[in-house]
Amino acid sequence: MKFAENRREVEKLDVDFLGYIFYAPSKRFVGVTPEPGLFSSEKPKVGVFVDGNAFEILALSKNLGFEWVQLHGKENPKTCQLLKRQGLKIIKAFSVDENFNFESTLQYEKVANYFLFDTKTENHGGSGQKFNWAMLDKYDGHIPFFLSGGIGPGDVNSILEIKHPKLTGVDLNSDFEDEPGLKNMEKLKKFIAEIKMK
Repeated sequence: MKFAENRREVEKLDVDFLGYIFYAPSKRFVGVTPEPGLFSSEKPKVGVFVDGNAFEILALSKNLGFEWVQLHGKENPKTCQLLKRQGLKIIKAFSVDENFNFESTLQYEKVANYFLFDTKTENHGGSGQKFNWAMLDKYDGHIPFFLSGGIGPGDVNSILEIKHPKLTGVDLNSDFEDEPGLKNMEKLKKFIAEIKMK
């Protein structure tokens, strides 16, 4: 989320988490001076960081009332552990391509609440591109995961065909926006209604 009014609209939908990006190169960066009221959410808030300083992440999360952080860079398990010990819940993101080794997730099993599997690109997320979802069959870990990367309004049936027992949610972003950070309410409503109905 990037815009306060849009956040208030999205919050009314049947969504579980709202994400806020604190990575300056991202088109969805909340900004140096975020809009007033942007973080005044009753839904669980997720702060998204890329290779950020652990103490800065912790301070910002405490100041803004974030219980969740999504770590989307090359953060090591020690960083995750440090944040977790301070009461934060961790979503560790992994960039997946045909060469991705799911055994690399094992070292994070004791420090992450969820994993997020996104498409590997030159940048960190937001590419609107899918990876080969058949790759998920190679994941046999214990941590539940979110599917991310290029999910669009027409993907309901394809997502429901994924029978992986640890798939617990989907990350809706690029293809549900009118501009970076501004969610299209009709697209979101339709997708959520369809996937909940089936």
